[in-house]
Amino acid sequence: MKMSNKQTLEQDLVLMQSNMLSYALTLTSNKDEAQDLTQEATLKALTNIDKYYDNVNFKGWVFTIMHNIFVNNYRRFMRIQTTIENPENLYNLNIPQSSGFNTPEGRYTYMEIMSVINNFADEYKIPFTLHFRGYKYDEIAEKLGLPLGTVKSRIFFARKRLQEILKDYK
Repeated sequence: MKMSNKQTLEQDLVLMQSNMLSYALTLTSNKDEAQDLTQEATLKALTNIDKYYDNVNFKGWVFTIMHNIFVNNYRRFMRIQTTIENPENLYNLNIPQSSGFNTPEGRYTYMEIMSVINNFADEYKIPFTLHFRGYKYDEIAEKLGLPLGTVKSRIFFARKRLQEILKDYK
């Protein structure tokens, strides 16, 4: 009985599990996360196996899926780490511990900067805040329903205005 190409690929995928786990460990540096990433990549490869082209390196295809999942999860994690509970109150911004804002002087500086940003009109404050949180220009444009050029110019003008207001600050 001859196996179909799909069955062969599924069998190859099962045989690659240890290689996938090794690669996942290099990406995550954590055994549990590596196992989760391997399972997620295996599921995605199985789900999309009909999209595989015979002339493409199967191992490379699977590893690309794994890498893309890792990158997307990392980006999602970074966004979650810099959430703002209320866009009008930017004091709730989660800033990494090594930012220097934990000192009294740093906290005062941070509060002054946030005070300036909070005084901006929403049309500038919201795109600037989203950009500061790590969103890309096109994501901001889509989220706010604005043209890409408008988003870029509003962020540029907000940044420029912030620099002007704080130019004498030392």
